[in-house]
Amino acid sequence: MSGSSSRKGSSAKYRRATRLVRGGLHRSTFGETSEAIFATSGFSYDDAEEAEARFAGERQGFRYSRLGNPTIAMFEERMALLEGAEAARATASGMAAVNAALQASLKAGDRLVASRALFGSCRWVIENLLTRFGVKIALVDGHDLDQWRDALKPGVNAVFVESPANPTLDLVDIAEVAKLTHQAGGRLIVDNVTASPLLQQPLKLGADVVVYSATKHIDGQGRCLGGVVLGDAKWMQDHLSLLLQHTGPSISPFNAWVMLKGLETLELRMTRHVENTERVVAALVGRGSIPHVRYPYLASHKQIALAKRQMSAGGNMVVFSLPKGKPQAFKFLNALQLIDISNNLGDAKSLITHPATTTHRVIGAEERARIGIDDGMVRLSVGLEDADDLIEDLMQALGAAGA
Repeated sequence: MSGSSSRKGSSAKYRRATRLVRGGLHRSTFGETSEAIFATSGFSYDDAEEAEARFAGERQGFRYSRLGNPTIAMFEERMALLEGAEAARATASGMAAVNAALQASLKAGDRLVASRALFGSCRWVIENLLTRFGVKIALVDGHDLDQWRDALKPGVNAVFVESPANPTLDLVDIAEVAKLTHQAGGRLIVDNVTASPLLQQPLKLGADVVVYSATKHIDGQGRCLGGVVLGDAKWMQDHLSLLLQHTGPSISPFNAWVMLKGLETLELRMTRHVENTERVVAALVGRGSIPHVRYPYLASHKQIALAKRQMSAGGNMVVFSLPKGKPQAFKFLNALQLIDISNNLGDAKSLITHPATTTHRVIGAEERARIGIDDGMVRLSVGLEDADDLIEDLMQALGAAGA
């Protein structure tokens, strides 16, 4: 981290829990224990020669907070240590991270292959924005390796997947798709937001780039927006950094500081998230009247073996369908007394949404049906409340909806 003061030791030698609390820590001369917020847009120089040298890349140091900032750099370094990446760059939101990773990997005439089950805004960027600039697109069912093999035969520049997918919780075999992507000459980009960096590490499975909406589990308390792109240092320097520098999807120093604080408790929160979710899933399955309960570590999940191979736990998102469609789903949602109706996820508070009318409305009814989003589906992000309270709220609301 350039332009910083001294610190004790090297974060890289420590284990994960320590990295989450102390990774990337740089203190000013005041010796603050909590990371400082450098709320500044610019930086001054001792003389004109110093300014010239920094802009020429001959000397390290910050120039402008759109290009780098001490607080943001601490967050980026901590994320790189957590993910096992050579480098990380923070962005203003998760979608800014997705868009930047894709645009840094593609140009007019290039070819992108993506899994079909994606967050609605990701589908929009791929199908509407990238194609506008001459990128050729192919979509496949992410769980079908034969489709991947066929789609990658003509060659590829980039592959984009989300695993587990939001909201269907379908998985992509990251290791196998990484091999196929590399054989076809491309780079694999994985949106890992549903699993979080604690439950799945795509770079170790062969991915080249990982993106996050830090708004979700990394903040984890619904306070502000942020995103991160992680990968190898050369690609970051040669492609991503220039794009971010000149287009400016910058995270604010305050938001980066919030994310740093979120990382300190991420392991504790994810442990409770998973414990609560497993109890909620058991209660939903035990009710018997709810078809198609989906959770990666549930015995009935068609890809449970893959989930256990590439994830350390099932996460905190569960999806299920009300058998009588949208009217019954809405009746159920409106009867909830504790769980909030919200399209966010990974929050300390339990949140639930109806994907067909919110997060995935943009992709249209026909495509929603193709990827398995029916009108009765609801997506529940299980929070940190008492699991018994959550289960009681779900059961009374299902009863009110006649399910």
